[in-house]
Amino acid sequence: MDEKPLSVYIETPNPEASKTTHMIGGDPWYQVGFILVTSMGSAYVLAYSYVIMVPLGWLGGIVGLLVSAIISLYANHMLARLHEAGGLRHIRYRDLAGHVYGKKMYGITWTLQYANIFMINIGFIILAGQALKTIYVLYSNEGTLKLPYCIIISGIVCSIFAFGIPHLSALRLWLGVGTSLSLIYIVITLTLSIRQGMNSPARDYQIHGSRQSKIFNCIGALANLCFLYNTGILPEIQATVKRPYVRNMQRALYMQFTAGIVIFYSVTFAGYWAFGSATSSYLLNAVHGPKWAVTLANVAVFFQTVISLHIYASPMYEFLDTKFGKGDQSIYSVHNWTTRLVARGSYLSFSTFVAALLPFIGDFSNLTGSISTIPLTFVVANHMYIKVKGKELSALQRSWHWANVWFFSLLAIITTVAAVRLVILNFKTYHVFADY
Repeated sequence: MDEKPLSVYIETPNPEASKTTHMIGGDPWYQVGFILVTSMGSAYVLAYSYVIMVPLGWLGGIVGLLVSAIISLYANHMLARLHEAGGLRHIRYRDLAGHVYGKKMYGITWTLQYANIFMINIGFIILAGQALKTIYVLYSNEGTLKLPYCIIISGIVCSIFAFGIPHLSALRLWLGVGTSLSLIYIVITLTLSIRQGMNSPARDYQIHGSRQSKIFNCIGALANLCFLYNTGILPEIQATVKRPYVRNMQRALYMQFTAGIVIFYSVTFAGYWAFGSATSSYLLNAVHGPKWAVTLANVAVFFQTVISLHIYASPMYEFLDTKFGKGDQSIYSVHNWTTRLVARGSYLSFSTFVAALLPFIGDFSNLTGSISTIPLTFVVANHMYIKVKGKELSALQRSWHWANVWFFSLLAIITTVAAVRLVILNFKTYHVFADY
């Protein structure tokens, strides 16, 4: 069925907003909340026992997760309040940055977002491929189906899904499916981890390695703590919510930081408790149990990852559809459908190639958190808040936001160095198109 022209959904005089070919301002707050919960409950949670708890230990891991949750909720809450800066609704992060700083910052922000989206999507394709490979290994020891082949299959499925779902609001029912899939692999992983932990000897919870490696691994864990709560595309997600834009987005954030947190805290802590410092970067590779249960969990991971990738890729899809599509035609017209087929197919083909070339899951969350998520969520957002709300802030409030700008700028530099070091180490350990 044809949809109305997208300009119908744009309720502010923002000239940039009128150029989008995606649906704007039509979703209830709880649908946006499901988007955030689905993204938080993605298959990346199966790596958090390894990338956060192992380098930080019990005390550091628990404190880090709680403190970063509070800071992230505050930062996203603050960013949501800037959605209507200057009396205009800014449906893209780069539009907001361009409004506050000018054209140059518009380009810088879009570059950071592109890096964020691209690396997260690569990670999702790798995770989906890892799920397929795990299923294959359960039923065959021939080794014919290599990880790069599984990654290619994952990329093809992600492309098919991308062609059929024109924009973020069109996910609707799929968000419920994604949440259900998350619960399936979370419950199975949680149950098998607890059962295995109860029947295992005492685990080693010590933080191992040289002093240098401990320091760099700790820094990498800090980058992951910044990454796991934040999307880097909050204004684009907020663009889909109905009026009142700010209040409804805040409700969605509260849903994310309650229901969403429960989902991944449970499996993160259970995985580390069950396996200690020997836990796997993909937790389903460490658990043992009925073959049907492990298979079901990996199937759920695969399809939930396809949905999660679509959420994070939506700003790129919106850019491609708006640039090459026709806004005066139905999103299902021949021209717009062909545009999606070619543009999204090209983007996902390249992403799949890079994923198969460098299948190192942990690196992508580290590097993404360092070079894009930290600047977008904490540095730029705090500075924009000072610029937009400066006259309304007390001296103490301005000092607080400036402290955040400088602290997270320094953290971004330090964590980027640590992430690049990890990439270099992995290049020494693994070869391109690795199968592991």
